[in-house]
Amino acid sequence: MAEPQVTGTERDTASPGSRPGSPSPKSIAVWVLVGLVGAIGWGVLALSRGEEISAAWLLAAALGSYAIGYRFYARFIAHRVLKVDKTRATPAERLDNGVDFHPTDRRVLFGHHFAAVAGAGPLVGPVLAAQMGYLPGTIWIVVGVIFAGAVQDMVTLFFSTRRDGRSLGQMARDEIGPVGGAAALVAVFAIMIILLAVLALVIVNALAHSPWGVFSIGMTIPIALFMGFYLRVLRPGRVTEVSVIGVALLLLAIVAGGWVAESSLADTFTLEKETLVIWMIAYGFVASVLPVWMLLAPRDYLSTFMKVGTIALLAVGVVIAMPTLKMPAVTDFATRGDGPVFAGSMFPFVFITIACGALSGFHSLVSSGTTPKMIQKETQVRVIGYGAMLTESFVAIMAMIAATIIEPGLFFAVNSPGGVIGTTVETASAAVTNFGFAITPDALAQAAKDVEEASLLSRTGGAPTFALGMSEIFSAVIGGAGMKAFWYHFAIMFEALFILTTVDAGTRVGRFMLQDTLGNVHKSFKNVSWKPGVWLASAIVVGGWGYFLWVGIKDPLGGINQLFPLFGIANQLLAAVALAVCTTLLVKSGRLKWAWVTGVPLAWDVAVTLTASYQKIFSEDVKVGFFAQRDKYQSGIDAGKVLPPAKNMDDMHTVVTNATVDGALSALFALLIIIVLADAARTCFKAISSPESVKLSEVPWTESKIIAPAGLIPTAEERAELATAGLDSGGGRPKEPVA
Repeated sequence: MAEPQVTGTERDTASPGSRPGSPSPKSIAVWVLVGLVGAIGWGVLALSRGEEISAAWLLAAALGSYAIGYRFYARFIAHRVLKVDKTRATPAERLDNGVDFHPTDRRVLFGHHFAAVAGAGPLVGPVLAAQMGYLPGTIWIVVGVIFAGAVQDMVTLFFSTRRDGRSLGQMARDEIGPVGGAAALVAVFAIMIILLAVLALVIVNALAHSPWGVFSIGMTIPIALFMGFYLRVLRPGRVTEVSVIGVALLLLAIVAGGWVAESSLADTFTLEKETLVIWMIAYGFVASVLPVWMLLAPRDYLSTFMKVGTIALLAVGVVIAMPTLKMPAVTDFATRGDGPVFAGSMFPFVFITIACGALSGFHSLVSSGTTPKMIQKETQVRVIGYGAMLTESFVAIMAMIAATIIEPGLFFAVNSPGGVIGTTVETASAAVTNFGFAITPDALAQAAKDVEEASLLSRTGGAPTFALGMSEIFSAVIGGAGMKAFWYHFAIMFEALFILTTVDAGTRVGRFMLQDTLGNVHKSFKNVSWKPGVWLASAIVVGGWGYFLWVGIKDPLGGINQLFPLFGIANQLLAAVALAVCTTLLVKSGRLKWAWVTGVPLAWDVAVTLTASYQKIFSEDVKVGFFAQRDKYQSGIDAGKVLPPAKNMDDMHTVVTNATVDGALSALFALLIIIVLADAARTCFKAISSPESVKLSEVPWTESKIIAPAGLIPTAEERAELATAGLDSGGGRPKEPVA
């Protein structure tokens, strides 16, 4: 088989420092200790029999597993399966134009990638899945990320980097074929518009009528612009300097947000939902067309400090406060499938509800969008692709802890819809007690009073629950009960910041995807920095998600609210496309013996998502099946009855329309994915049976002139190489020719 990358692989094997050396006895002892910590954590979780255990054990199990997975499994994939080549120039180096292609310091790029992929999912999904207990979700978060999610992100990033940063849909068309590729292009773009609109809706709901949040998050834009010009013009390469300045300004913006909220300026920054939608659409467009170094990368990097810093402090708070897990390991809802938070059995719906943090198709869009156009070296795909996903998974673990350390009765009162628990603390108390988790009306009223909210009943969506858990942990360490309200509202603002970075990066990724697709019709679009294409594609993308968002804000049953039920399944179907493309590329590039690395998670994801799709389409349970829900409300219309959540007959007709559209789209998306999988299987079979016929769209090997570390912290060998080249830890092109 003619493999364009074989030459590069041979170079990697021969180049000094490209492969890790033999571990020292000290290193072995450290990793044995790390493994033991993780094993003991899992042992405590598995052997508990109803008694309350400390959340610190859950933390130990997760961190120990992450460390082992990154150190050994990620390294195995990078060096044995992918055979990353540090001598090969990346698209950022070869096509550098200062707009979309730009070699970016790995620390800044890690921040961008993490911020772009870590949106609402890792904060919300685990909270909702906690209704089935802490154990099922925790196992899926940790095992899923190590063997599926982080693998998808890293392998997609690697293959896109070798194809000039091509989008996932375009790689599917180039490598699988026109039929499967066309199905992938349609499915990927449609799903992405839905995902972006859902994420934007969460942000709007979080920031509406919040002057503190609007001011603090708004200030990250000028701070990011300053950081971008600082690194590009004022002090190129001074990442540490600009990081210190940026973090200081960010903290000042957060504190100042509190001052603004208490001042005469509060009205100025108190925005209605409609106003926020307009501002978000405008921001998404501008962020998509500006050079990536100017706003997007530094803003995401800045946001990462707050995101990772807050989550790290939350973990420290868990270790200090040692809160206990009050939710049972596994609840009855896991087997009955009639939970008030979401309907459906543990399989497949825990794995659909928890996407980001374990396995998320949205990540593959970033890994084949902005990041491959900015990465300095192939060897950095491990820390950026795999490492950033592990970091996001840790966020999901902290969300699971936050949801399960509060009283289960409070959890269900907050996350159950009003139609289930009523609108008063008395009705909520009675309903939750019927679930098997007692809580008094006084306790519900006091919980709301503690965080200075009028009510916490039916605050669905996961964000308020995370904020409650976060305030519980932080107040136990700093300030006591009197600080609960502060920490609660800080957490709400933190979540909005967390999510916003996925919308701006996602819009740019959507622009790349659309340009790649249009490039099949008009060659000018193949140049993703072509100005007319940039502006047109950006306008179409923001117009798409902006339309669904605007209608959703104006109509509680319309717009993105109509498509919201598709979010989880659509996201996981997108992961199936990414894993199918990666598996096909492993087979076509002569790595058949390693195809299981992506093939096994692909098989699992397909089993989960197609099962969920089947149930959402054909289930007779009106809480699960779209068409069953349609039939119920149509019968209500025929009988002249108004059924909740509808308030009048017009709403009844809207619910029927929504259920019909959701059911039809579920069937369409599932069909498109089956077409992609079938065409991918055909391509793989052909590659195995007729290797001489294989054609890859990989670009030819070009020697790299950039020297940069593979990880966030340079090794001793890398420091010596950088010093010889006259470079600091950020790397770059040698200042003097290297002998």
